[in-house]
Amino acid sequence: MTEQPQGPQPHETAPEAAGRGDRLLPPPRRTADWMFGGVYGTVLAAGLLAALDQKGGEYTPYYDAGWVLVTAAAAGLAHGYSHHMSSHHAGSAGHRWRLLGRALWNEWPVIAATLPTVLLLVSAGLAHWDSSGVTAVGLGVNTALLFGWGSFVAVRVGYRIGSALLIGLADATIGLVIIVANALLK
Repeated sequence: MTEQPQGPQPHETAPEAAGRGDRLLPPPRRTADWMFGGVYGTVLAAGLLAALDQKGGEYTPYYDAGWVLVTAAAAGLAHGYSHHMSSHHAGSAGHRWRLLGRALWNEWPVIAATLPTVLLLVSAGLAHWDSSGVTAVGLGVNTALLFGWGSFVAVRVGYRIGSALLIGLADATIGLVIIVANALLK
């Protein structure tokens, strides 16, 4: 009597294996997902930095830093929850809670990517830096980070250097759009 394999075979996908009645966790997220979360978090931080700096208003760098973190956490939770809810997995309530926990935990890069902006704002508060200068520096740093994230992600997923740099430039263009929008709206 030969024993049947319990998990998915190398040529099987999780849904095929699940069709056999196995209870599987969803496949781990791709390696590059944490990097994509970094791009998303950096764009989020740049947009918030631009939006929170109001001409003529009181400059509140600590408040702004807090809102960048709160918004990043809320976005990460919403993103993880929506990923969890968009894919139904059979199993016990405990199993579904573990999947939800994993989906939420996988969103940490969104929050981590906002930390350079948060640190800049906290430093600005400590050093009493001018709000317009902080916003300009922050948007420039976030644009450079977007270029770096885009290029790094592209190389990691298999693009050649030339193509990866173009992808990084495309990501940096998002930062440039935020800079232009900030200048036009103010």
